[in-house]
Amino acid sequence: MPLVKAFAGLRPVTARAADVVAPPYDVVSEAEARALAEGRRYSFLHVSRPEIDLPPGTDPYAPAVYAKAAANLAAMVGAGVLARDRTPCFYVYRLTMGTHVQTGLVGAASVAAYDAGRIKKHEFTRPVKEDDRVRQIDALNAQTGPVFLVYRSEATIDGALARVAAAAPEVDVTARDGVRHEVWTISDAVTVARLTAAFDRLPALYVADGHHRSAAAARVCAARRAASPRRPVRSPTTTSWP
Repeated sequence: MPLVKAFAGLRPVTARAADVVAPPYDVVSEAEARALAEGRRYSFLHVSRPEIDLPPGTDPYAPAVYAKAAANLAAMVGAGVLARDRTPCFYVYRLTMGTHVQTGLVGAASVAAYDAGRIKKHEFTRPVKEDDRVRQIDALNAQTGPVFLVYRSEATIDGALARVAAAAPEVDVTARDGVRHEVWTISDAVTVARLTAAFDRLPALYVADGHHRSAAAARVCAARRAASPRRPVRSPTTTSWP
């Protein structure tokens, strides 16, 4: 299993990206999420914070909340707001906030490498938050909150990101908080293979943010492997940009 590999992402179609863009689930309160999603039927908060579509006071860990998240995600796919790429891809993702610019690569990281300690963590996790993410991933069969990993600078990876991001972005949206989001797709097999090999040469990746999400993904993988030991475990698909 490669340390990082391309995947066929389920993501907003270009024309609907502004309708979907939303802050991470864990940086807003329920009241803030309700306000941000008001009048925005396809805000991703309807998936990441689905309790906003249920009566106020609903237990955010109730089964109905995860079921609502799955229903909302399915509705966005059915409406054509989200579409899956036909081939495995990497995605260059850039955030611009004022004068600060941050560019990274979206891909599928190896749970096996995480379990083996090649994807390194530095925080303890809280069981209640970890359990929440396990239920979310299981209900949706999707990792809806990307894990922020960092790596030591590597010329092949850095150069590829710079070249791709020199072109016009496929998605260019400025959210209500003023943060600009740009996305480029890397689908050609040669570049995908070169990036995959470059990541495999790295000694490790490091979790900067997303310890609960990464721990939950490892738990879901282990549970599915135990339930069907003879079948290969497919990682849940990443479905959102942060």
